[in-house]
Amino acid sequence: MINIGGAGTITVDGRVYQVGFKEAMYIGMGSKDIVFASADAQNPAKFYLNSAPAHRTCSTVLIKPEGTPEEGVVIVKDENKVELGCLEDANHRVICKYILPGQVESCQLEMGMTKLEPGSVWNTMPCHTNDRRMEVYLYFEMPEDAFVMHYMGEPGETRHIVMRNEEAVISPSWSIHSGCGSRAYTFIWGMVGENQDFDDMDGVANKDLR
Repeated sequence: MINIGGAGTITVDGRVYQVGFKEAMYIGMGSKDIVFASADAQNPAKFYLNSAPAHRTCSTVLIKPEGTPEEGVVIVKDENKVELGCLEDANHRVICKYILPGQVESCQLEMGMTKLEPGSVWNTMPCHTNDRRMEVYLYFEMPEDAFVMHYMGEPGETRHIVMRNEEAVISPSWSIHSGCGSRAYTFIWGMVGENQDFDDMDGVANKDLR
């Protein structure tokens, strides 16, 4: 899960983790007693969860984009903070990969966050499909009157869904998943499937979209 609200705590089998804004946790299979709480009821934590079946137990860890490593805490590696796109193509963005092999071990799940830079509105463009994984997006950091046109469907026959702040959408493996907003925003992506190779995707040329 990733916290998109105020500071909070997650207690896992008696151990308390302090989880701030845009910090995350991976909780491994077999954890029994999990309690979520906000530090301030006036500014509540908002824990956004992705869950997937697991066949083995992986370590429970707190994940932070920045900071100092300590027991039970993983800091996102510099190589997992990737800058892509450009302002000229309206897709300048920074991808922060939280859960993936080599950083936080899991059975199936991969999870991270992409923040668009001011002036950019397109995410995941040029788009692609993940024939071996499904993916879910959660859009946030948008004012009330802003929106994202989230595009789905086969490349030759796309459809769109209007997404508002803190709404999520699931894309099946055969579908593209890309969005264009009325202004810059942030989104959380989560993937589940038969492998965890982040770059295992089938690109779609812009000229082939319909």
